[in-house]
Amino acid sequence: MVKMVGVVGAGQMGSGIAHVFAQFGYRVLMFDISDSQLDRALKSIEQNLERQAKKGVVLDGGVPGVIGRIRATKELTDFADCDLVVEAATENEALKFELFRKLDELVKPGAILASNTSSISITRIAAVTKRPDQVIGMHFMNPVPIMQLVEVIRGLATSDQTYDVIAGLVDKLGKQMAVAQDYPGFIVNRVLIPMINEAVFALFEGIASAEDIDKGMKLGTNQPMGPLQLADFIGLDTVLAIANVLHDGFKDPKYRPCPLLVKMVNAGYMGKKSGKGFYNY
Repeated sequence: MVKMVGVVGAGQMGSGIAHVFAQFGYRVLMFDISDSQLDRALKSIEQNLERQAKKGVVLDGGVPGVIGRIRATKELTDFADCDLVVEAATENEALKFELFRKLDELVKPGAILASNTSSISITRIAAVTKRPDQVIGMHFMNPVPIMQLVEVIRGLATSDQTYDVIAGLVDKLGKQMAVAQDYPGFIVNRVLIPMINEAVFALFEGIASAEDIDKGMKLGTNQPMGPLQLADFIGLDTVLAIANVLHDGFKDPKYRPCPLLVKMVNAGYMGKKSGKGFYNY
């Protein structure tokens, strides 16, 4: 039974994951190497909980009760007694391998190690541990407290028991699960990133303006946000990184990143977070 959850990373995704687990009664340890990032994450979680409370979302123990279930730490050794650890660090394969090697040594036997990766192979991550059957992908969507989907990815060695525990957890968090096998991009990014990349090609080839491409997809296919605006919100560097994972993983030219996307990332135009992408912020 999962009672204590460790979250590696206190960025936007990690803090959101910590928020949701604490909201539903789990004790949470949230790790980051930066004191300032941990402070920002706790403040952000509190603000988001207060918004939820104002909207009538019932919180067990109120905002103070939920915050009281989250403890910040800069020591991975504190994760020793966790029943589940969810890694939500930067989307970098070498970093994730290093973290999973450390977690495998530090966390008690029988605990499940999950990754929030949106593109990196769960099978490859699991292979650096001595418990590959207890490694699984839990890809939450951003913003975590609002988005209903958790993409669950089974590595080649992931056991049925591990899968069953995670499937039960997703349900307890009030979310819906989509199950993917471990191939590049899984489900969501396998479909989403080529769509965004094709929208960038449409702009690159002068088919239409960014505004009209987004308007066409919003009003013509009932999407809440156009693909170019969505790319800006995701981060163009992240979009390019996932596009490269698809292209390298499948060796299929249909996944080739648009030259305009590459040029924009090289120029430092990362989207909303840098103030400039397909739109100015």
